[in-house]
Amino acid sequence: MSDTSIPVLPDGLVIVVKRECETCRMVVPVISQLRESGANVTLYVQDDPAFPDGLNAIADTDLSVSWHHDIETVPTVIRVANGRELERTVGWRRDEWERVAETPGLGPELPAFRPGCGSMSVDPDLVDQLRVRFAGSKLGARRVEVADLEDEFEAMFDRGWTDGLPVVPPTEQRVMRMLEGTSRQPSEMVAIVPPDLVEVTIEKIAINAVMAGCKPEYLPWVIAGVEAVCNDTFNIHGVLATTMPVGPVIICSGPGTRAIGMNSGMNVFGQGNRANLTIGRAIQLVIRNVGGGRPGEVDRATHGNPGKISFCFAEDEVGSPWTSLATSRGVAANIDALTVFPGEGPRCVVDQLARDPESLTNTFAACLRTLHNPKAVLAFDVIVVMGPEHARVYADAGWDRERVLQELHARLEIPGEDLVRGAHGIAEGVPERLRAMTLPKFRPGGILLVHAGGGAGLFSAIIGGWANGEVGSQPVTREVRR
Repeated sequence: MSDTSIPVLPDGLVIVVKRECETCRMVVPVISQLRESGANVTLYVQDDPAFPDGLNAIADTDLSVSWHHDIETVPTVIRVANGRELERTVGWRRDEWERVAETPGLGPELPAFRPGCGSMSVDPDLVDQLRVRFAGSKLGARRVEVADLEDEFEAMFDRGWTDGLPVVPPTEQRVMRMLEGTSRQPSEMVAIVPPDLVEVTIEKIAINAVMAGCKPEYLPWVIAGVEAVCNDTFNIHGVLATTMPVGPVIICSGPGTRAIGMNSGMNVFGQGNRANLTIGRAIQLVIRNVGGGRPGEVDRATHGNPGKISFCFAEDEVGSPWTSLATSRGVAANIDALTVFPGEGPRCVVDQLARDPESLTNTFAACLRTLHNPKAVLAFDVIVVMGPEHARVYADAGWDRERVLQELHARLEIPGEDLVRGAHGIAEGVPERLRAMTLPKFRPGGILLVHAGGGAGLFSAIIGGWANGEVGSQPVTREVRR
């Protein structure tokens, strides 16, 4: 049961201390001096009810007073009148204590200033328990009881809540801590999640973010990702049901990517970065656990790819010669956003000799030509993830994003005689009636250009997509709301 009743502070001076704080021990003579001067002092102690000796402190060992009145540092001195806080000071500053207490000449033998200590009510080992106890449960999800002798990790495997890897148990304490990462209400409905078309709330997303291993500051990115995939434009139902090996690829941009420590550089698609991996994983868990998108059921991929656990990364905007992908798609610069793309695993593009943009573009075009099938045209989009050393070739030549894309599209206009069925001994291809035409490999706007990767290595990557347009899936960009 939560205890949400707020203790009322008595009028006069309220002082909160704890024995283990050296500054609190130092100011004991000042507290005595205040009482001797006739000040109405109410003293609360967080740890040892016997401290300070002889001053009759009120025990706040359950930390209810400290929690409800936002005590972050001890000692804290608060002046209260008619049950309302007028002002406060923390730590020890003689001039501040004298001002708040309206008493001159305090502690003349003490130094003028000494910082306080952290309040027990904000102790990382206690704060989650206190939030559950005092803030009142904001959660509406059903509780699942696990037997005392049942292994909670195995229990989650048994209930089908995982992606094949262990997940973090979503206790009430952890979920409420996760919800601190957003100002949005837990009950707010965010999206209808395919394939089962189930409403998902902020709370349900937070539960899956806990399970994925997210920090609270990652939650707004997870919410934006869920919003981005759960709509007719992205068509996550189709992305799940296809037998192609695709899943949501999440490309993040904006200053928030750096604030939460996302990786945009070395090993950008790989292991080791908590934000990248858990944000993508949380979005996938929402689709699985809320929407019912489980492999072997609606998810019918012939091979799949490891990115279906998590494929999420940040753009290297700081080192980029171009604007971000999100900005190219209409988001204002310096606004946090993400773009979702229905992608397969990355394929490496190697060119270690090109030092001019024309030659390097020829390499990219040759690699892009082979995407899915050398004769597949117009049906699939692609992301080109340009490595910094390749991007530098274009930057030195003064090619902007639009020029790079224009030159790639120009090199990917393919004669129909190379594309028709049977040409070059390949049965796959376009109908014979298109032999006389020239067809583009990609539709207009079908190449998405992103800058990311380690600073060393003349490599880039391409990420092929699924069926595009209204019959398939289209990239979706969403701003990140706190």
